[in-house]
Amino acid sequence: MKAIVQERFGPPDILELVDTDRPEVSAGQVSIRVRAAALNPYDWHMLRGDPYVARLMGGVGLTRPKCRVAGIDVAGQVESVGAGVRGLRPGDEVLGFCHGSFAEYARTAADLLVPKPAGLTFEQAAAVPMAAVTALRGIRTVGQVRAGQRVLVNGAAGGVGTFAVQIAVALDAEVTGVCSTPNVDLVRSLGAAHIVDHTREDFTEGRERYDVILDNVGNRPLSRLRQVLTPTGTLVANGGGSPGRVFGAVGSMLRVIAVNGFVRQQLRTILPSTPAGPVREDLLAVTALIEAGTLTPVIDRTYPLAAAAEGVRYLERGHARGKAVITVA
Repeated sequence: MKAIVQERFGPPDILELVDTDRPEVSAGQVSIRVRAAALNPYDWHMLRGDPYVARLMGGVGLTRPKCRVAGIDVAGQVESVGAGVRGLRPGDEVLGFCHGSFAEYARTAADLLVPKPAGLTFEQAAAVPMAAVTALRGIRTVGQVRAGQRVLVNGAAGGVGTFAVQIAVALDAEVTGVCSTPNVDLVRSLGAAHIVDHTREDFTEGRERYDVILDNVGNRPLSRLRQVLTPTGTLVANGGGSPGRVFGAVGSMLRVIAVNGFVRQQLRTILPSTPAGPVREDLLAVTALIEAGTLTPVIDRTYPLAAAAEGVRYLERGHARGKAVITVA
């Protein structure tokens, strides 16, 4: 099979499209014929070995990538199933989490997959797992957003942000989206009641106070974010953005955790680096929202498998609207 492989840490230019063995399935696993796979910051963190502290923690490998084949979001068709797998059979269309999804075939645990909504293309389906589950956890699980609350999403036009705005709107919150000028119309179309164009104003200098802030960008000091929270409001810091070379988001997230013990406000973190927790339940929750018509993936652009390096470079520039996706013929 063809797969995008990286043998050592470095820039995305050293990615190679090579022939590899088709993965064999073990008990509890599913082999997938990949149709599309989304690009995530997680992918290029791994490809570059950033931040360095993640290597010591075992997250990406010490001297070379732990997973030679990139990718974690997947949409495709079940090719074969291992012993003990129930509810999935060859030919089923699925989406979910799968390490090594930048390939023609990949394998993953059966409980990391759910049926693909019939109304989605494979490209749209591939955009869902990491970004939508992260948004769901940030808004509903951790942020505990309720009807009538004022919610601000920083980075509202990104992969997580576009889902987060829609989920908060579905919960009947009053949503403010922070984005750049070219993305104002997009964020408004997702249901945001208010827009802050960060190229023209700083939301931390305004008079508005928010019950919940989901910060997907990490470009404002914690003290400034707290100033625009209500006295008992909740800040959810999403550590999935630019990692930095040494500590990346780890340092800022530890600071959030440390300060939380001394203030009335609720300061929380989420780190969408590896699927953990009730993954299947969260995937089913977001696909239910999609099937109900209240959640729609936003696709910026697509790349063929052979152009994955170009897609990673585009993602690194930080200007993607929604998701960028790899297509596999």
